[in-house]
Amino acid sequence: MDKTHLVDTVTGHRRMRRNRKADWTRRMVQESRLTVDDFIWPIFIVPGTGIVDPIKAMPGVNRMSVDKAVEAVKEAADLGIPAIATFPDIEMDLRDVTGSQSLVADNLINKATAAIKKAVPNIGIITDVALDPFTSHGHDGILRDGVIVNDETVDQVVRAAILQADAGADIIAPSEMMDGRIGAIRRGLDAAGHQDVGIMSYATKFSSGYYGPYREAINTSGLLKGDKNTYYVSPANGTEALRDAALDVEEGADMMMVKPGLAYLDICWRVKEAFGLPTYAYQVSGEYSQIKAAAMNGWIDGERIMMETLLCFKRAGCDGILTYFAIEAAKKLAKG
Repeated sequence: MDKTHLVDTVTGHRRMRRNRKADWTRRMVQESRLTVDDFIWPIFIVPGTGIVDPIKAMPGVNRMSVDKAVEAVKEAADLGIPAIATFPDIEMDLRDVTGSQSLVADNLINKATAAIKKAVPNIGIITDVALDPFTSHGHDGILRDGVIVNDETVDQVVRAAILQADAGADIIAPSEMMDGRIGAIRRGLDAAGHQDVGIMSYATKFSSGYYGPYREAINTSGLLKGDKNTYYVSPANGTEALRDAALDVEEGADMMMVKPGLAYLDICWRVKEAFGLPTYAYQVSGEYSQIKAAAMNGWIDGERIMMETLLCFKRAGCDGILTYFAIEAAKKLAKG
């Protein structure tokens, strides 16, 4: 008796569900996988000792003094997380128009790097040279007569990058989006003997509304004068973002980053396809806080959405993700 069904005829005997019929087949054909090796954990550093200060807008995330950060990074390393990214929240009276504190060799970010490198030598340290944590106006560069000046800012971030490398940073991740910064930093690092220090370019950093909780975390939200539209990429412009990224590749970037993440998965894919460099997404504070807030209200399964979004970055071509979920997701993966 012929048991052919109409469905067999219309599909040409091709049934997509055959590969989905059991857990073992689904595992066997799974295309994208998430592991602890995919995580970079961003952390916030504050002056003082013994401080673990919860960030209201980012439930589960804390500002930490250097000693507490060292303890937290040890936990991250024990979980197998390969790298961290550090962001300082310095005293207000140290912030000025030019962000001069970025050029102090033993400033907060460099103290944290040295302490973490000494205590946890098997984890990578990624540092940012943008000036916004150090300026009195909250901008990523030097502000003169209402304009963020490109070339003077580049000169300063090169000097800051060398100091960060001197302190033990493994990768410099410049986020201020000034023209020419990647090539200038590469030349500066090499001239200072830091040929082994990599550059992870914020290749496409968009002028996004998703950064709000981060600005609370480093206390720049109340300082910011105007917006950052003259140096960040418009969310409307994918092709411009690729041109920006191409320049960073030509200037010597070792790795690429797309920021924010989930709303820009198309950019992640385009960057990876176009250049083939290791490509990362930054699942930024607004993305994190949205998931946390909805989960706290019982509107979504927070753990499931956390893991789904992280996996989607891998599907979009990312080699890894900077995420505030790193510890939580690493523990989830360890439990299986």
